[in-house]
Amino acid sequence: MAKATSGEITLEYETFGDPAEDAVLLINGLGSQMTRWPAPFCALLVERGLYVVRFDNRDVGLSTWVEEGPSYSALDMAADGGAVLDAIGKRAAHIVGISMGGMIGQEFAAAYPERTLSFTSIMSHSGNPGLPQPTPAAMDTLNSRPVDPSDPNFVADSVRRAQVIGSPAYPWPDGALAARARAEADRAFNPKGVARQMAAIRASGDRRAKLASIKAPTVVLHGADDPLVPVDGGRDTAANIPGAELRVIEGMGHDLPPALYTTFVDAIGRAVERSRAAAAGA
Repeated sequence: MAKATSGEITLEYETFGDPAEDAVLLINGLGSQMTRWPAPFCALLVERGLYVVRFDNRDVGLSTWVEEGPSYSALDMAADGGAVLDAIGKRAAHIVGISMGGMIGQEFAAAYPERTLSFTSIMSHSGNPGLPQPTPAAMDTLNSRPVDPSDPNFVADSVRRAQVIGSPAYPWPDGALAARARAEADRAFNPKGVARQMAAIRASGDRRAKLASIKAPTVVLHGADDPLVPVDGGRDTAANIPGAELRVIEGMGHDLPPALYTTFVDAIGRAVERSRAAAAGA
């Protein structure tokens, strides 16, 4: 593992593949650690000829927990991504964000066009206040998260929450969600950071004007059966980014199960392909 510095924030990151290749920067969702981009998933991107970097957002994992000082913004979190690129010596990268990470990616692509080779937005939305809301059950997974990993019910509760928002057509292997919950709690556990991240995203508001300024080739991937960020969020994101391609996957919810690795990698690969074609034609 390695560290990058963004102002007073230290960011834990890890790379996979050949540093001589184009970089792909993977940005996580709310409260999730970089391990939510599993090593086998990263290996598939390496097979596509990419240099993969994943990192812990501020307030999660082994990056700085912002327990004091002023609140931060989604744009600050986007700047953290730029700091990680600086640390690996890359001027630009293919930007990939999932859920909250997609919103951070939107901020990044709009604020740093010269650093954005392509953009892949996954199960995210535009901040449009008119979009459909999560289902009550899905919203409950955000509003009443477990706060004590020593609780005997912690793992079972974590699995239940994951299943509420998961992909009905792409179930996880037996025991995989329980193993993930244990591993994440052992690595780091910062429930207060989730609230601060959520506040940063809410404060970013309606990003449609920013989306309209994005020039990078963009692919938007969304599940037709996403109960947390309904599919209209993906449709609205694609509609507001010039030239964006939209991919809606039947039976996909709000997660990255192993059965969807190839689907995600194909979407990222398509954004990379469009970027390289544009560069070749320039």
